[in-house]
Amino acid sequence: MDMMETFRQTYLEESFEGLAIMETGLLELPPGRPDSEKINEIFRAAHSIKGGSGTFGFIEIAGFTHVLETLLDEMRDYKRDVTQESIDVMLAAVDVLRDMLTRLQNHDQIDEVRASEVQSKLEAILGGSVSAISGAPETSGADATLKSEAPSSWVIQLKPEKGLLKTGNEPIRIFRELQTLGNLEVKAHIEGLPSIEEFNPEELYVCWTLVLSGMEIELEDIKEVFEWINGDGAEVIIEAPITSEASPQPVQAVAQLGQTPSKAEQSTEQSRAVPKESVSATAQKKTPAPQQDGSIRVNLSKIDQMVNLVGELVITQSMLSQFGDQAEQNPDSTEWIDKLKEGLTHLERHTRELQESVMNIRMLPVSFAFNRMPRIVHDVSQKLGKTIELVMEGESTELDKTMLEQLTDPLVHIVRNSIDHGIESPEDRIAAGKPEKGMVKMAAFHQGGNILIQITDDGAGINIDRVRQKAIEKGVIDPDVNISHDEIVDLIFHPGFSTADVVSDVSGRGVGMDVVRRNIRGLGGTVEVRTKRGEGSVFTIRLPLTLAILDGQLASVGSQTYVFPLVSIVESIQVDKSLVKGIAGQAELYKLRDQYIPVIRLHNRFGVNDAKKDLSEGLLVVVEEGGRRAGVFVDDLLGQQQVVIKSLESNFMKIEGIAGATILGDGKVALILDVAGAVSNQKTVNAEKLAQIDAAA
Repeated sequence: MDMMETFRQTYLEESFEGLAIMETGLLELPPGRPDSEKINEIFRAAHSIKGGSGTFGFIEIAGFTHVLETLLDEMRDYKRDVTQESIDVMLAAVDVLRDMLTRLQNHDQIDEVRASEVQSKLEAILGGSVSAISGAPETSGADATLKSEAPSSWVIQLKPEKGLLKTGNEPIRIFRELQTLGNLEVKAHIEGLPSIEEFNPEELYVCWTLVLSGMEIELEDIKEVFEWINGDGAEVIIEAPITSEASPQPVQAVAQLGQTPSKAEQSTEQSRAVPKESVSATAQKKTPAPQQDGSIRVNLSKIDQMVNLVGELVITQSMLSQFGDQAEQNPDSTEWIDKLKEGLTHLERHTRELQESVMNIRMLPVSFAFNRMPRIVHDVSQKLGKTIELVMEGESTELDKTMLEQLTDPLVHIVRNSIDHGIESPEDRIAAGKPEKGMVKMAAFHQGGNILIQITDDGAGINIDRVRQKAIEKGVIDPDVNISHDEIVDLIFHPGFSTADVVSDVSGRGVGMDVVRRNIRGLGGTVEVRTKRGEGSVFTIRLPLTLAILDGQLASVGSQTYVFPLVSIVESIQVDKSLVKGIAGQAELYKLRDQYIPVIRLHNRFGVNDAKKDLSEGLLVVVEEGGRRAGVFVDDLLGQQQVVIKSLESNFMKIEGIAGATILGDGKVALILDVAGAVSNQKTVNAEKLAQIDAAA
């Protein structure tokens, strides 16, 4: 069962990839005369999903995909033009298949009502010419009846080897796949069954005669069903089609696949075959299976690199072992010490390279997240009556798999908001002297040890006055507070904040942008916005390369050690007390050149009693997040090193201001600071009060 579950998960993962190919192809498919290359690409993906579904007993998927496949087949044979209606319905069919596969992956029930609705639309486009498919959601009327013409029939002799079951193949799944092609009758030959004492439940003693009847059943379709076992685990003989409606009547142990499990068990009892449990089809019983952790496809060159590095480590380990022997034999000699140091240097280098190689295995191109966006743009722009061009760059830029999975939702929120709030209607764009078609651009690239993802639109930009007014109405800010342009823009990330006048299913409920910031911060990243009225907006997401390892700066605060993410540090300075200012009810400030920055005292925030209190006795570590800076007061800086991040929330509890923890080389635990959260939580001192401070000085 574990092996079958592995095969099952592999099929599901490959099917999700096939759906992505179908969706991309449909979005690029122009209405009119069918583009044979695109149609064939979509058809092949649908056919692969259907082909594997019968093997695992996913009859609902096989039946549903058969109708979609029929429509695509008519298009690729130039019997039907491509229309926008057919594209939209086929996209809906992709959504249904994705939902089916997701539910099967989670071992949940399939939503047959939704599948039936979309299948009815596909059949309506086909003009009701599709015959009922066994196992498909039930329909009524003419669509649910078989064609009245006498079908042609194929006779198939299936003689499996005894060890067929050990290869993970199950004959009943093959029969179910044949059912998707037409009507199937099965005659089981049980002459080879041994006595119950000699019976081996892991071996197969039965062979079958199959009669498959239906309209336009092709030989290649039948061969495809058996290609996994033909010549390897079974002998398959397919006889030329016969035109008679009659079919051989089974003599013994008839296994009609349309029967319920109880009837199948009754016929098994009558044949005095093996126990019921060994005959019943696996797919007919809901067998609980452990939730899969997922898998990842890795380029072979990455595996080769890691294998080579492991070989280097083995050589280094052998070298160090020899030094140990030399030390035991000549304890007074010092010759081996220099060689030992050299060996340790090799070990450090190879370990670091192996670490990078292992981390590189988890890296996937950002296109895995980008590929959902064309569909989002298509659906939202159609709903809003806008014409949008989506441009994607840097899709091969790689990011950690876990981060990619959690990045998709924030990207969807930003893209939907860019289309809804950013891009103007075609009429407004023409009136503003812009092209009728709006543009949304997504780009990913490396910068300073980070991954940057930018979403740019050429729309109207963010209305600063409107944002400020809404913030005052909602009580987010006081009417008399003067805040900067960037701080007003930052208000769009406030929970429950929205400038939409009308609530719709696209946006306007005030949920989304606050979730975007929270999710990105959870990944150790930041999100910034730049906007210009009438020209558009740019959302910039900055993320670390991986969630597992961090380049850190260690700092002491009393007896405690804290880790700063190295990419967040701008500089570190000794404090000049004459530049320290303070305002009642506001943060303690330090004048750094021409800018006042808030001072964050870690010993106050985390209750470290033995830390230095006088600013002149320690250091200020200047950090930056989202264009805003702060000075974090520490006792001293210790050194830089890579640290392995451990989740504090999952292992202990969530602590405000702490992003995680790590174990240092001496075994001590050090806390990793959440710099983004610390800087954004500092109170803002307005420009008027800063001017008053300078005047008083």
